[in-house]
Amino acid sequence: MSQQPSDRSVIIGGVDTHKELHMAAVVDAHDRVLGTASFPTTRHGYKTMLTWMRSFGELSRVGIECTGTYGAGLLRYLQHAGITILEVTTPDKTVRRKRGKDDAIDAENAAHAAYAGIRTVTPKTRDGMIESLRVLKVCRKTAVAARRVALQMIQTQVVSAPEELRDLLRNMTRMQLLRTLAAWRPDLNGYRDVTMAYRIALKSLARRYLELHDEIADLDVMIKAIVDELAPKLVSRTAVGYETAAQLLITAGDNPDRLGSEASFAALCGVSPIPASSGKTQRHRLNRGGDRAANSALHIIAIGRLRLDADTQAYIARRVGEGHSKLEAIRCLKRYIARELYYVLRSRHREINQTQIAT
Repeated sequence: MSQQPSDRSVIIGGVDTHKELHMAAVVDAHDRVLGTASFPTTRHGYKTMLTWMRSFGELSRVGIECTGTYGAGLLRYLQHAGITILEVTTPDKTVRRKRGKDDAIDAENAAHAAYAGIRTVTPKTRDGMIESLRVLKVCRKTAVAARRVALQMIQTQVVSAPEELRDLLRNMTRMQLLRTLAAWRPDLNGYRDVTMAYRIALKSLARRYLELHDEIADLDVMIKAIVDELAPKLVSRTAVGYETAAQLLITAGDNPDRLGSEASFAALCGVSPIPASSGKTQRHRLNRGGDRAANSALHIIAIGRLRLDADTQAYIARRVGEGHSKLEAIRCLKRYIARELYYVLRSRHREINQTQIAT
């Protein structure tokens, strides 16, 4: 149900996103609910939602849940319309236990969060080359996983194959095995025979592996081209490869200026130590939050530098000499790497913006 607006006062919106329908709510400048309504997840539905919200007053900002999945389309539409967007994170469990849960309540909670500025972050824009990079990297990740499964299945089938096949295949290298299996021409009408069924299955798995291998190679070329265009200085740093550079670019997003400082980037990557002090005990605990893929990328860089860089080796040795474990020293190193690479990402983003302004 909706109340009619009495004037053109400032209002704040909130959206609970779903696959087919989005539930929207509007609150006034005193955080009072003015109305709720549902809209289809189409371009026309987004336009109708925006018109409905603006009918209550001057729309200041909108809090949206799940801007990376169900809310991605709405996010792009509202950003294109010039609306300030806040991504609303998980609602407070105490409030949920008291009020219960349904789509209207969730939309109202999103509006209340956007009004108060709590449980909100600035979302990624998801409309630039880094979003393209993310999509390609997700595709590559799934292809790598499928290729690994295909190889494991081949190895398993060879172990249990009839003796005449196993003796033929067991001493081959990986690529010899794959190319031999892919070149087989089994009689497809003989699938009732065990040996022929093994031949058919092994050929199918080998062809699947090689097709995925070619697909991954094609994706690597595209990912490399985007990383070279977006951040050539990033991959020039010690132990920073294209996979780790791509992940850090994705974590920073198309709008890394939403990160206020290098400390924000470190927290986003899960490498900022969290204070856990009490009384006279002063200590920090491991941060298990943040983007774990970015944390993994920083860990790979840290291990690479520990093997290749003399200064890094001296730093780790000094930390270990101070009484830290090697893992603790590596965690400290990851924090410093995050700081270093943040400034590389930020400077490159400024260069891109200045080029766009100049053109």
